[in-house]
Amino acid sequence: MTTRRSFLQKVSFAGAAAFLSPSIITTALAQSAKVSKIGIGLFTLREQLTTDVKATIEHIAKIGYKQVETYYGYPGKYEVKGFWGLEAKDFNASLKANGLTSPSGHYNVTEFLSSGDDKVLKSHIETSATVNQKYFVIPALPTDIRANGTLDDYKRMAAKFNQAAELCQKSGLKLAYHNHNFEFKDQGNGLTGYQTLLTETDADMVSFELDIFWAVNAGLNPVDMFKKNPGRYKMFHVKDMDKADKSVFVEVGSGRIDFKSIFAASKLAGVDYIFTEQDIIKKEPYESISESYHYIRKNLL
Repeated sequence: MTTRRSFLQKVSFAGAAAFLSPSIITTALAQSAKVSKIGIGLFTLREQLTTDVKATIEHIAKIGYKQVETYYGYPGKYEVKGFWGLEAKDFNASLKANGLTSPSGHYNVTEFLSSGDDKVLKSHIETSATVNQKYFVIPALPTDIRANGTLDDYKRMAAKFNQAAELCQKSGLKLAYHNHNFEFKDQGNGLTGYQTLLTETDADMVSFELDIFWAVNAGLNPVDMFKKNPGRYKMFHVKDMDKADKSVFVEVGSGRIDFKSIFAASKLAGVDYIFTEQDIIKKEPYESISESYHYIRKNLL
């Protein structure tokens, strides 16, 4: 007698999928991804980095973090191609000395998105490649689109993403986009700018970094997002939301977001890397990032 278990052992999952219900397929896919390293979005410690970048890196490593996500390169000084006063190669050496790597970075490419001028974009790509990053992340859209963007605007942005992704690919990088909450505004008939970005970009070249806080803030369920677009979410921004006020950021595990169900579906999402992030901190910063780190390590991985 052929049991369900023996059947699945004898055939590929793809072949079995034809005989299984969607709910069974989703359950089979929604297993914990093999994410063992906890990263931090350095935007969380922007004041500390400005004061002493090397000391900040050392403190992050002592807490237990193994990865960092940079932001913006060296704002306004593209000829330097570095981070917080350090050239990229020296910043990378500081990471290596503390047992850290940087698989991802946020870079401001508004000029490219708005006008098509790719000078700054190419400079940032060079910086990203120098620190051996895997993902080059667009952190937000131009201000006018954030405020009043139409679906046509989002289609235009998607085309720009595809162009930028081709440039990234030449340097061994993959492009990704980081969301806030404005992309989820209903533009009519349930259509959103975010869904437009998903459908109008090349899935093989453009990935998404899901900021869990902002998705939940906009009223979405991340697991439902994974089911609709499995494999597109290569990174998570892991930050929690106050139980009483959805506009307030709190340490991971102390708020209202159900991270356990989200992480249980991380394989379905396609996640490769996770980064804690807290836009605004109300307690001692290193105490805050320690709380988030230890909650994730003990409860989510």
